[in-house]
Amino acid sequence: MEEGCNNQAKVFDRAINGIFQGVLMDQKQATLITVTDNAAEKVKALMAQEGEEDLGLRIGVRPGGCSGFQYSIYFDDEINDDDEVLELKGVKVLIDAMSVPYIGGSEFDYVDGLMGAGFAVNNPNVQGGCGCGSSFTC
Repeated sequence: MEEGCNNQAKVFDRAINGIFQGVLMDQKQATLITVTDNAAEKVKALMAQEGEEDLGLRIGVRPGGCSGFQYSIYFDDEINDDDEVLELKGVKVLIDAMSVPYIGGSEFDYVDGLMGAGFAVNNPNVQGGCGCGSSFTC
């Protein structure tokens, strides 16, 4: 009888740990970066045009530009060991470990307006930018 209870307790512990890990993963995804509906739909459309819908969208921060940093956004088929891999609105998002502190809390969007169309990163960590708008400081 006692062995059956121990097995039930182990099963219960595994279930609780699985739920807890799932909640932590959801929280990490929610706080690291968000993807708007417009951006997700545009990314999926571009992947379909490429004919490679299993690619990941790599969003990173690189040194460069007149303010110090610039975004690097492209499709990638390689996942590195230190990448954060998020599944957001049907889009696999890849963020390298170096970029995580600079991009945390950002919103990835696609805007289409009178001034043009394109992807935008709304980053709460940005402290300033250059006049041309292509680079930023953190």
